[in-house]
Amino acid sequence: MRTRRVSDSPILIGVDVGTTNVKAAAYDAGGRTLAVVSRALETSHPQPEWTEYEPQALFDSAADTVRSVVARIESRAITGIAVSSMAETAVPVDAKGHSLRPAIAWHDPRTAPQAAWWEQHLGAEVVYSITGLPILPIFGINKLMWIKEHEPEVYGRIAHWLNIADYIAFRLCGVPATNLSLASRTMALDLRARQWSSELLSACDIAPAILGDLVPSGERIGQVHQAASERTGLPVGTAVMAGAMDHPCGALALGIRQPGDILDSMGTTESILTVLLEPVLTSEMARSGYQQGIHADPDKVYCSGGLYTAGAAVEWVKTLLAGSNSPYADLVDLANVAPPGSGGVFFLPHLRLATPPINDASSRAAFIGLDANTSPSHLIRAVIEGLAYEAQFSIDGLEQLLGFRAERLRAIGGGTRNALQMQVKAALHGRPIEISDVEEATTLGAAILAAVGTEVFPNMDAAVDAMQVSYRNITADDRSGQFYRRSYETVYRDLYRTLAPLHHAVAAMQPV
Repeated sequence: MRTRRVSDSPILIGVDVGTTNVKAAAYDAGGRTLAVVSRALETSHPQPEWTEYEPQALFDSAADTVRSVVARIESRAITGIAVSSMAETAVPVDAKGHSLRPAIAWHDPRTAPQAAWWEQHLGAEVVYSITGLPILPIFGINKLMWIKEHEPEVYGRIAHWLNIADYIAFRLCGVPATNLSLASRTMALDLRARQWSSELLSACDIAPAILGDLVPSGERIGQVHQAASERTGLPVGTAVMAGAMDHPCGALALGIRQPGDILDSMGTTESILTVLLEPVLTSEMARSGYQQGIHADPDKVYCSGGLYTAGAAVEWVKTLLAGSNSPYADLVDLANVAPPGSGGVFFLPHLRLATPPINDASSRAAFIGLDANTSPSHLIRAVIEGLAYEAQFSIDGLEQLLGFRAERLRAIGGGTRNALQMQVKAALHGRPIEISDVEEATTLGAAILAAVGTEVFPNMDAAVDAMQVSYRNITADDRSGQFYRRSYETVYRDLYRTLAPLHHAVAAMQPV
């Protein structure tokens, strides 16, 4: 928790509800942090591999963080609040505003049969041409279909299906509204029309009314009521704005809002996001696995790919070779013992799915190039280099499919602290990588939405430009760049294609 004294200038509150934590932060109109508080989120597991969030516990965690932040600032200066959250996770609410069941977590696998239904009845290209999304179990429409099939008594009482950010906003102001950013992660939104898709909802027989009224991120939807004020410490009447999905919120905070801008968000997973002025819903894009949705800057669209196991892959190799309790710094030191290129060892980091532009659920991770001299340091460095290669592969795919060159690459997240990985990334990218000093980009993005909705700034561009965010550049020398680009072009780019037939054969041998 961090605090700073502040005058009566406008204060904006941003909240971010993530997969494992909820954070609240207060900012002044220049984006300077006044207070930040974080709380862990609790989950339940009603069956193996299933994960759920209790709605009241979610709200309590969010309310507690906000209350702690408000206690450390001058509450009378609070101008507005907005909430960002993880996507593909929602609370079904009845007509009286009561939650009907726990929220199914975005990564819960129970909805695989519903995703398979879409493949069989409409097909991936049709769904992508409407939504900009590949067919995956994670998306909200599949969770609604699962509830309708397995809990019809619950489905029959649903008045509002509220994504997590929208649910927290609803608890603050009493207005059920669905922000377009999270709506575009349901696989039920017509991305071009920015309306619920009658074709998709008719196909799966889901009532459009429960999905709610659509509002752009940053639009004022209500004000904090008395009960929410007592719970959070926010003044009654504080403006509540429509929020957005977490990754686009972080991108907004870092000024990723023009074609050619790329955000590399490096955590347990890695999200690579760029900006479009209009959706690109071609068959080629549908086959690539890239996902499109509405940006937190609501006039724009984002296109994203990324690694399903990024920091998780480093944690995996650390646990495998040194044990789960070994210090992370020791792992990086060991990786630095190995030479660039890891003694000829390459790692394909498909521990969980392939990375766009490859759309292949059967792909597996692999080491190649091992010999009798291969040591743990070679393997660890190969994993770190493999993650950098794979991220560049995804960026190259975006550039090729969308016909642009990445002019600006900004990185955030815990992975940016891995100096070796950032050096390899810079060598591969061939241009500087800008690392932000913003510790909580997502809450800052939500605060920007609050600022625009309360007219602290006249528009999104003015708000983003006013944020006092600084960056440091990571560059690579020419020799390093030539080495890694050659390794990438001559070996890594062909690695998936070469190994795919074997991985498909391995997958086919596994028990169902």
